Amino acid sequence: MSEWKAKRFWKAASVVEKDSGFAVELDGRAVKTPAKQALQVPTHAMAAAIAAEWDAQEEIINPHTMPVTKTANAALDKVTIQHGEVADMLAAYGDSDLLCYRADTPEELVARQAMLWDPMLDWAADALDVQLQTRIGVIHAPQDPDVLAALSRRTHALDAFELAAFHDLVSLSGSLVLGFAATLDARPAEELWTLSRLDEIWQEEQWGKDDDATALAEIKGAAFLHAKRMFDLAQ
Repeated sequence: MSEWKAKRFWKAASVVEKDSGFAVELDGRAVKTPAKQALQVPTHAMAAAIAAEWDAQEEIINPHTMPVTKTANAALDKVTIQHGEVADMLAAYGDSDLLCYRADTPEELVARQAMLWDPMLDWAADALDVQLQTRIGVIHAPQDPDVLAALSRRTHALDAFELAAFHDLVSLSGSLVLGFAATLDARPAEELWTLSRLDEIWQEEQWGKDDDATALAEIKGAAFLHAKRMFDLAQ
């Protein structure tokens, strides 16, 4: 038996301003989230991006080509309901931030981590007013509770749509600092993603690339860039 697939039934998608934001309609019919909520988003730019994704669908609807719609759905159906839990989970990355855990050998890797990651920690000290401490090795060592509390407050201050995008920026990079750097345009998103892969790139240089690992990194990199775009659309 062939799998049933949703088919396009509308002629045009449009953006409609509402009291609480912007909705997307298909021939005047409101788009709903999987949880049957009205798909209303905070900015016209985000709604326009969602409408463009629906307009780009051909005979068969392909959800994989609708990343903005997917993230907006997650913000409404999941993050809004579990905002505190999601914020706590992401803020916890500050206590084990990728940028803080350093190699002790070889010297070339140690030097590269210092050269590329130290400036981001310096940026965090200036822009976020937090001073995270580096550690040698992978054994966890707690950061200053006051620093973690400041990072938690900043994370909890994000709204549901920002937090949905921030989730991917942090979880994909393994770094709360790089996540905030992306949201605040400290550096181009592509550069921040490359910084998060410093260790993997080093290994590739020593032993060569693995095709499967490279393909997975490309998928994750595209998701990181989408998350940055989604955060910007929420502004």
